[in-house]
Amino acid sequence: MKFIKEFKEFAIKGNMFDMAIGIIIGSAFSQVVSSLVKDIIMPPLGYLTGKINFDSYQIVLQEPSVNKAGEKIELVAINYGTFIQTLFDFVIVGFSIFFVIRLFNRLRTKAEDETNVVETTPKNLELLAEIRDLLKEQNTK
Repeated sequence: MKFIKEFKEFAIKGNMFDMAIGIIIGSAFSQVVSSLVKDIIMPPLGYLTGKINFDSYQIVLQEPSVNKAGEKIELVAINYGTFIQTLFDFVIVGFSIFFVIRLFNRLRTKAEDETNVVETTPKNLELLAEIRDLLKEQNTK
């Protein structure tokens, strides 16, 4: 029962919901970036490198064949072209996340800046600031 109670507290606090939303958005973002790399970036890069498809880069260890018993032997290959494309995905995801976090940090800094007169401060925040100032004044006396 204690475990269930702790789990309910965890779920109600919002941590689980925040994490689930982050995972869902991250998954969708990953698909968008993979499509960006595969469908937008890699074709021109392949064209510039001599119309080479990076997915076709591989080191063949064993060719597909049929043995004497009639069993089909599969192709065994190291697909380093796919690895190169995955590295592009990773780098672009990293830069994208960096720029999104950078944008959010700038927006948060602007929102927390008390000297910024462009945005009006809500009344409850003004009251809290006045209470803070009065408490500081009272503590210094």
